[in-house]
This record gives sequence, structure tokens and C-alpha cells, in this order.
Amino acid sequence: MKTTKHKLEVLAFAALAMTLVTRTAMAQMSSHASTGVMASSAAPNGSSLPPAAMTPMLQITDKPVVRINGTELTDRDLLREMLTIFPYARQHNGFPKAEEAKIRMGALRMIEFEELVYQEALRRGMTVPPVKLAKAEKDFRAQFPSQEVFDGFMKEEMHGSKAALRKQISRSLLIEQMLKLEVKDKSVVTLAETRAYYLKNPKEFAYKEKFQIQTISIMPPEKATEQAKQDAKKQAEEAWKQAKVTNSYQDFGLLAEKLSQDDFHVNMGDHHAVDADKLPPEIVKAAHSIKVGQVSELMQLGEFYTFFRLDAAIPAGKYTFEQVKEPLRQQLQQERSEKLRAGLDKKLRQNAKVQEL
Repeated sequence: MKTTKHKLEVLAFAALAMTLVTRTAMAQMSSHASTGVMASSAAPNGSSLPPAAMTPMLQITDKPVVRINGTELTDRDLLREMLTIFPYARQHNGFPKAEEAKIRMGALRMIEFEELVYQEALRRGMTVPPVKLAKAEKDFRAQFPSQEVFDGFMKEEMHGSKAALRKQISRSLLIEQMLKLEVKDKSVVTLAETRAYYLKNPKEFAYKEKFQIQTISIMPPEKATEQAKQDAKKQAEEAWKQAKVTNSYQDFGLLAEKLSQDDFHVNMGDHHAVDADKLPPEIVKAAHSIKVGQVSELMQLGEFYTFFRLDAAIPAGKYTFEQVKEPLRQQLQQERSEKLRAGLDKKLRQNAKVQEL
């Protein structure tokens, strides 16, 4: 759930950007107007998506995209929400072609939901205390680095109207207040509820036997000649002899990086903790026959040769309630929150007139 503080912080970021880009670009970089205050974070650094995979950034025309009980939301509102979902678009002036339709639909549903929430807050006669509104305005203004930047933002986004800005901030506060009442407060999961879930679903907290191993493998080429296979075996035997005299994770790992031909050699041969049932039976059998810190016998698996150092053997067991209670409580709370939001959205839409244009 986006907070008002987050929305106000991003609004200031958007205003700062105005000093660096053209009017159209600034409209594109603003992030979230569906609640009246733009909300998104600055674009993350680095995106692996090449420009060819992107569709051009939408041009802002302030054309209505949806009408909700007579109130119109525009392509400016929609784009800001799309940028909240996919901020990388700022770097490439576009959205990934394969995902744009999904991003647009998600953004449209969000601005619709928040407008419905806002209208419901007004219907209930909810208000923002003057003191709270004044503080929010002061906090918002304080985020701007200069009067010039603030004035530029006011001209671009608020048409110079302080009343318009005050209404935008008030709108955000009302939406947050409404969501706190109908979602956040009702989503709270108690410790007793968390424990009850833990006791009722023991299988979810059980874990299988695991082994952490480092491997060194010698792998002859495909369709290798008999001579190549014999050479690979000799190479594996020599590597095994060297590994047997290593005394630590570090020593074995350095040898793996030097000699091993499997994919794990770049990580000191370390496979980390792996469920026993996901390892070859030969590996599991060998792991049961040695102690932690020891090196297994050399074995042939298919066409390649391998051996390993046993770094940890973790028997099957079950996480205690103390180990899982906080992440479990957060998970249950998140699930309840999502269910309540979906239910609120459905309820508000029942008697609303939503026209996507």
C-alpha cells in the first residue's frame, strides 16, 4: 500500500526533474496522480531491457481514459501509475513491448480503485483535520530544493493554483485514511492467530534432509574417444588426490576453481544447501558415509567423474514457531490485506458507473 509520505516524496522528485527536461518529458516522469499526489520512486539504476524491446513513452494529451461516476481520469494519471509499476521506462522512454498491455491494465485498475475509494470517503463525510493538512503541505514544500523548482512544478502540474495542490494532498490523505479504516486496521494478524495457523499446517514448516557440498568434476567432451575418456579418468584421479589433502572450505574451493569443469567451479565448487532428493542417489549415499569436512571417494556419474567435500549435513526437521512467527505473521497479514482490498474494490464497483474510454 502506498503511503502519503511516499507520494509526497516522489512529487518533490518529479518537481526537481522539471529543471532538467522539457515540459512533455516532465509530464512523462511524474509518477502517480491517481490519488492526487504523484507516487513512485526514482528510476532504479540499470535496466537490461534494450530500446528495441520497448514501446515509445505515451505522449501526454490529458485525454480522458476512464470516467467514474462522472469524474474523468486522464492519460496523465494513467502514465504516472504505469511509471509507478515500471519505473525503468524513464530510462528508455518506453515500456517493454511484451508487458505494456499488462502494465497499462494494472495501472488503469489502480487509478480506478483509488478514485472509487476517494469518492467513498467523500460520501461518508470523511475530512482531513486542518492541522494534519497544514503539516502535510509544509512537509511537501520542504522537499523542494529551491523556490524556483517549486514554482516550476506549481505552474506545470497545478496551473499555479495553491488550492489545487491543497486539494491533491487532501485527496491523498483521505484515500490513506479510508484504506487504513477498511484494509490496514482490519488486516492485523495477532500472534495467537499466527500460532494457530502454524499448528494447523505443520507440513508447511517441515524441511527435508539437506547437504551442502563442494564438487570437483572432470568432464570429457561429447563423443570422446576411449583415449580421451582414459585421460579424463586420470585427470580426475590426480585432482582427487590433491583434494584429499585439503583441510578447509577455502582450500578445496580454490582447487575447484582451478581444476573443476562443472558449472559450480566459478563459486568454489559450492552447491550450497540442496535437498537430498534433488541430488543423485550416488551423492546422497556417499554423503551418508563420510563426516562433515571430509572428501568423498571419486565416482563416475554417466560420462563424467566427480567427488565432493561435505560442508554440512542437515537432517530433516521442522522450523520452530519462534523461527517463523514474524515472517509468517507478515505473510498472513499481506494475504488478508490483499483479500480486503479486492473485496473493497468489488463492493465499490457494484454501485458505481465506471466507463473506460
